[in-house]
Amino acid sequence: MQTLSSFFLLADAAAPAQNAPSSAVGIAIVVLVFAICFALAVRAAIRHFKGESGCCGGCTGPSPAQEKQIGAAVASRELVLDGLHCMKCVARVKAALEAIPGIAAEVTLEPQRAIVRMDREVPDDDLRKAVEDQGFRVVSIS
Repeated sequence: MQTLSSFFLLADAAAPAQNAPSSAVGIAIVVLVFAICFALAVRAAIRHFKGESGCCGGCTGPSPAQEKQIGAAVASRELVLDGLHCMKCVARVKAALEAIPGIAAEVTLEPQRAIVRMDREVPDDDLRKAVEDQGFRVVSIS
């Protein structure tokens, strides 16, 4: 608050005497507009990281779905991912992986990973392509 009051004092001292009231009002309006813009930006950022708004360039990705049922799992893989920002990103990756026949996936935001269960052998390259086609990066597959 000290910095803000110092700013007003310096602005008042620099303005000519006849314009002192109007310059103080102008500065107050600018500070008020800045404060409102800052508050709206913080609110939008909070909503974004909670997954309550569009992300990644305004995606409207699928909402989280029910657990996909597959036959008896014959293999599983863990994919370490990069680039997931919110729950909509998680849902996009899950949907992309589960679009591959015979796959059920569990994707988490923290840590960024996907556990993929398969009822048939699926090449790692197919898993990598499904994730990277959504704009995210596969760091490793194990």
